[in-house]
Amino acid sequence: MNAAEMYALFRQCIEDYHVKDQIDQPEQNPHEASSLAGLLYAKNWIDTVQWHLEDEIRAPFIDPTQALVLKRRIDKSNQNRTDLVERIDEKILETYQAVEAKPGARLNTESPGWAVDRLSILALKIYHMEIEAQRKDTEAALAQKNQNKLAILEIQRDDLILALDQLLQDLAKGERLAKVYRQMKMYNDPELNPVLYQKPS
Repeated sequence: MNAAEMYALFRQCIEDYHVKDQIDQPEQNPHEASSLAGLLYAKNWIDTVQWHLEDEIRAPFIDPTQALVLKRRIDKSNQNRTDLVERIDEKILETYQAVEAKPGARLNTESPGWAVDRLSILALKIYHMEIEAQRKDTEAALAQKNQNKLAILEIQRDDLILALDQLLQDLAKGERLAKVYRQMKMYNDPELNPVLYQKPS
């Protein structure tokens, strides 16, 4: 699967979500769960739900108790997102495990999975900026400003698609190396976060 196909899958997932546009609606993943397509769809679904959770928590007059509930939910979503990126990396890099690295092959600082993560978020930004750019209830200056932002996001998408494809091609040829980088998030772990493991005195 190339990067443009991944982006198209993300876009379809976003559109599927917005049929009902409800945070708690069940995910209806049309792909086999353990396949790369299934993992990508699940990843973007998490991103899409979290996008709307982040909107909700910024409501000016939100009840503090509800805000805390949303914050906990966003924390859990972030952990699930990170876990899925690592699974996506494992799935992608399985494809290249038999490739022999060429002398001088460069180690890539960003794994394919984290580039895919950025592409998923860009798909969301573009989808929602399109809505803002097409609004009829704004001043002309704001509409133009949103159109300009949309154009920039589309350039960033095209550049990222090209860069991700180049990375995958270089991995296939043994010209670049990549690893699954574990995030080792500590704030959610009751064994690693002092606030969670220290007993009150």
